[in-house]
Amino acid sequence: MSLSKKGLNAKRQTLWGWILISPLCLGLTLWVAFPMGLSFFTSLTKWDMLSKAQFVGFHNYIKIFTEDELFLKSIRNTLYFTFLSVPLQMIIALGGALLLNSQVKGKGVFRTIFYLPSLIPIVVSSVMWLWLFNYQYGLINYFLNFLGVSRVKWIDSTQMVIPSLTIMNIWNIGNVIVIFLAGLQGIPNDLMEAVDIDGGRYWHKFRYVILPLLSPIILYNMIINIIKCLQLFVEPYIMTNGGPVNSSLSFVLHIYNNAFKYGKMGTANAMSWVLFLLTMVISLIIFKTSSLWTFYEGDKQ
Repeated sequence: MSLSKKGLNAKRQTLWGWILISPLCLGLTLWVAFPMGLSFFTSLTKWDMLSKAQFVGFHNYIKIFTEDELFLKSIRNTLYFTFLSVPLQMIIALGGALLLNSQVKGKGVFRTIFYLPSLIPIVVSSVMWLWLFNYQYGLINYFLNFLGVSRVKWIDSTQMVIPSLTIMNIWNIGNVIVIFLAGLQGIPNDLMEAVDIDGGRYWHKFRYVILPLLSPIILYNMIINIIKCLQLFVEPYIMTNGGPVNSSLSFVLHIYNNAFKYGKMGTANAMSWVLFLLTMVISLIIFKTSSLWTFYEGDKQ
């Protein structure tokens, strides 16, 4: 084949490559790049969505740190929920996956039961848990009262509202369990048998085989759940409206209130960029430190 034909084929391949990825590029431009650019520009303006936007520079960013009393409180609430919920989610989901991966009778039924809550729309589950947490008529307090334990003000107490939302979040861990279960089923049986031959017990299998081989999946679930928890919105919006006394006011709910309740779209977009940077910093820290505890099959020992 002549050099001219090779060059023509290379150009055709390049052209077809661009044609095939053009839908993805167009989607990223329209639904990611453009909204992010518009959001950043809006964060530099004073705009109520009705009148003309006024350019104010970084005034909105300075204002939320110096004048907004609820800004830092909403961040604290969100971080408290995140760092309370994610470790418990990971531990309970991994335990559930280990149980479902064992040789127990009816494990197919148990897998369905564990996964079903993740299929319920978050609005429906929020209304359901709102009834369960009810101080006077809630099912949880009914059983506590039956056992002789005093009723608990689950979502009506400033100390218990975030733990209550955490309990609800842990209930909905079907997706996490399924991902852990897929990872467990990918672990070679010969490694488990090698531990048995060496006289090891289940703890040795878990410590030296299961955890190292599951570490990439643990990293994935950790990042995904942290991002999800930092975007906490529907539960406090429906169940508590940020109360009592703003103790469940999440960062995203505060952004929503500024945008659609107070008409401060510029301030809301500035907060959105702060949330983006906060999420990116936490994710980068986890990724940078993951090399200390994450094992990949191709790694050299």
